Amino acid sequence: MEDVRVVLISTYELGRQPFGLASPAAWLRAAGHEVTMADVSCSPMPRVAVEQAGLIAFFLPMHTATKLSLRLLDRVKQVNPGAHLCAYGLYAPLNERLLRGAGVGTILGGEFETGLVDLACRLSSGDVERNGGSPLISLDRQQFHVPDRSGLPPLGAYAQLVVGRTTRRVGYTEASRGCKHLCRHCPVVPVYRGTFRVVQAEVVLEDIRRQVAAGAEHITFGDPDFFNGPGHAVPIVRALHDEWPWLSYDVTIKVEHLLQHAELLPALRDTGCAFVISAVESLDDAVLERLAKGHTRADFLDALRLMRAAALPLSPTFIPFTPWTTRASYREFLNELADLGLAGQVAPIQLAIRLLIPEGSLLLELAEVRRMIGLFDGRGLCYPWRNPDPAMDARCAEIQALIKVEEKRRAGREEVFRRIWDLAQAGEFPLDVPMVSRATIPYLTEPWYC
Repeated sequence: MEDVRVVLISTYELGRQPFGLASPAAWLRAAGHEVTMADVSCSPMPRVAVEQAGLIAFFLPMHTATKLSLRLLDRVKQVNPGAHLCAYGLYAPLNERLLRGAGVGTILGGEFETGLVDLACRLSSGDVERNGGSPLISLDRQQFHVPDRSGLPPLGAYAQLVVGRTTRRVGYTEASRGCKHLCRHCPVVPVYRGTFRVVQAEVVLEDIRRQVAAGAEHITFGDPDFFNGPGHAVPIVRALHDEWPWLSYDVTIKVEHLLQHAELLPALRDTGCAFVISAVESLDDAVLERLAKGHTRADFLDALRLMRAAALPLSPTFIPFTPWTTRASYREFLNELADLGLAGQVAPIQLAIRLLIPEGSLLLELAEVRRMIGLFDGRGLCYPWRNPDPAMDARCAEIQALIKVEEKRRAGREEVFRRIWDLAQAGEFPLDVPMVSRATIPYLTEPWYC
């Protein structure tokens, strides 16, 4: 039996050094396989490694990564038509039909490391059937290996943290996967179905230790919700702070959990949390109910008040363009952000994101949604929909184009907000709500996207 040469490919992961390559690389190398990691978002494709590989696996954690990987698949097949192709990560099982049609032999969702090792071992013995006999989605508990990042581009090649006029080098890790909640629009839900799995604390801390040695000055925790298991999460950041008191970090936490665990907010602040991302999504209660977010507009306002009382910056994310968005509701959304002093705390792209309905989305359970969507779009990897007011779809596209221009100019967030306000109001209503002057919170140079 001969060990398999493996190439793991990431096309995009929000400007992060991909945990989704480093973690399985550690498992595969421990099993004796030769692994090359290719993060083609910031480095060239390793052609020789691809030519020699017996297994080429694409990491698909998100929508953009999946679209880019489908474009890359044909190139990879031309270079090495005999390699076994695999797709793994959240969006792999959601797009099984398209991936199969593109020549992918094995698809792994959920906890994928064990499945990748099993696949490589069966390839080395010549025993591989369709999907390799592995389950499409595995939620088995795993004893993780410390991620092996050797061979990835250095941390300086990835997104940086901006703090005032300085930048900090950013590392990335995960303390858990999955989520306890069933938000209808979330891609985690069709795979994990209310389950979450932890990465052992000693593995997380050793991963951070190695990234600090490589120059990390800030850590992003990529957990879908850091407070799914606060009894697991909080001891990790306390230990982090004990070992590296100067190290900052950021986490993502639901509004619902910020309220439920308000007593833990000072612990985040005191252990170096630079900001908390929260997927607020909307300030319209009817939309929040359709999305099954588990919070209301009033809940968000309470969470914002608690965060400010704890001196802990909140970085909210939104999906402002939905089938239910009207000209008036979008204007009111901008007005509330200005009134709440959030214009400088919201990444401009968050003012232009359009609701995505991928395969498997729980939004498809709503008869209202099923009536408004078209046939699945294999190029866009989603079910298309149109706003009843065509002007709103055009407005979304205009704002997205404006943001791209302003990003090239490196305009400040409040300046971009004013430009979006003027566009949304069509010159009818100047911005007369005074934007509260607050110090700009730290932010990553790669904005949260999908």
